[in-house]
Amino acid sequence: MKKSTNTTRAQESTNAIERLYITMRHLFNRGFYKPSGVSGAALRQSLLQLRPEIYGSIAEEKTELNGLIYVLERLPEGIEQCRYINLTSDEGYSSSQFKPIIPPKRRRNCYRIDDEQMNIEITRGRSDIYDILTHLTFLFIEAEKISNRVLIEDTDKTIRDWVKLEEAAQQEELSLKEREVALTHAANILGRPFIEVMAVHKQLSIDTDPERFLKIIYWLGKLAIEEVTTGNKRAITFSPMLRERLGHHIHGERWANTIKEKLRENNLLERPIHIISANMHSVMNSLFAKKALSKEFANNDNLSIFEALSNSHNSTLRDKVTALAKKNGMIAIDDHSGTNIDVQIFDLAKLGKGSCCYELPDTPENETPVIFVMDYAFGEQAYETIDELLKPYRVKKNQEVFLNVASISIMGKAGILEGGKGDIMIPNAHIFEGSADNYPFKNELNKSDFEGNGLKVLQGAMVTVLGTSLQNKDILKFFHESTWNVIGLEMEGVHYQKAIQSASKIRKSIREDVKVRYAYYASDNPLETGSTLASGGLGTTGVKPTYLITDKILTQIFNS
Repeated sequence: MKKSTNTTRAQESTNAIERLYITMRHLFNRGFYKPSGVSGAALRQSLLQLRPEIYGSIAEEKTELNGLIYVLERLPEGIEQCRYINLTSDEGYSSSQFKPIIPPKRRRNCYRIDDEQMNIEITRGRSDIYDILTHLTFLFIEAEKISNRVLIEDTDKTIRDWVKLEEAAQQEELSLKEREVALTHAANILGRPFIEVMAVHKQLSIDTDPERFLKIIYWLGKLAIEEVTTGNKRAITFSPMLRERLGHHIHGERWANTIKEKLRENNLLERPIHIISANMHSVMNSLFAKKALSKEFANNDNLSIFEALSNSHNSTLRDKVTALAKKNGMIAIDDHSGTNIDVQIFDLAKLGKGSCCYELPDTPENETPVIFVMDYAFGEQAYETIDELLKPYRVKKNQEVFLNVASISIMGKAGILEGGKGDIMIPNAHIFEGSADNYPFKNELNKSDFEGNGLKVLQGAMVTVLGTSLQNKDILKFFHESTWNVIGLEMEGVHYQKAIQSASKIRKSIREDVKVRYAYYASDNPLETGSTLASGGLGTTGVKPTYLITDKILTQIFNS
């Protein structure tokens, strides 16, 4: 008899991820689904089998509070009140009377259509849809937990804790005593200690809605209870235009054409262009902050200046740096294409004497570099935007101008598998999760460039995941401890590299020897309990690695 072979937890998790994506793709093609229906149940079961680190105690009876905060920061305010959620393309809502709702941690436009419906615009590809559906599935699981705990078995009646919570949630503001009474009832419903519930209430409270947490729990439970007692079910729909447009680079093409037109207007199309995917402050600040703020920070080091600029209260300092940058060749392009990717172009030929923190060698103007900074792309959107950007610019019907792209640098945040927040990862290959696709490349940045700065530096392969919210320890341990020897995980690397390699080696639309630089700093360690993305942001921990990576990229560009 053959020995039976048991699948490992990592293999089961991989299967669960595959089922999730196949199910989500099927639902998208179908055009709608009900979370409490058969399709919704398949999503819930796969997510519960996977038990991603970011969703903590999702598979337990108690409510997962850190995961709830993480999800609410990435979904539009008020979504817990909506029975109908409609995912749309950019279909003209921006020119209507509907006010856009933009989640704090995801740049996507959402519109509250009426009391029961929320529309969410998808302009960043499939990764955006996967992200939203995964978070919504988490919300539905947590809502179902509340319903199960408060409904008295075989009746339509609810327990006393729910009645008291409902009374409190319908008031605009509570006294301290009333709030603590309501939180006591909420703690019983959620299966969490009072002190934890009180901390989350404080974290979610806003000036316009101090009792927001109580209302969120109430609405999650209310809709789930009504599904059971009245049969009035929630529904997720995908608009026909979204289904028709997805995957056709409509927003990316619009974005890239706007940029190329701006480059042409400023006679920059044929100059050496250095593309940097980063945030909208580190390159500008690295180039100009020390000079712009020489009076305010006469005796301070660069890190102190950058930390001050990262403080949300120091808008006057940031305005001063921006003003100097614009005087010395910076062109800012705010996005109107729907990609939510803003752009800065730095014409280094227009640098005034003593205005920049880096020295540029003497070169003819037509050979002086142009630095092109684009904001972070999201998952598959990275391929769409870079692929369109690297195509030749069509001046006339039969006349194309090929961009003189000298280098492409990618700086991003990623999960680290051996280290902590703020540490640095230098990839030499990207592996695409769920496939055999892998992209080795020569990275112009090296581990040795970053050593001696008090940060841990790792060099090796990185895995591009389909979604950061779907990772669990078993899969990550496999990638880290097997011969793949993966050092971290992120969402864009493969997509960028796929576009770069096709443009340079197959289409020949950019030079074949284009220099590539990748560096990531750790936003979390998903293998450590309490260090996942749900544990909170980087704060000032991210300032040092951000500017260290930016400095190494700029130093290489200025010396090229």
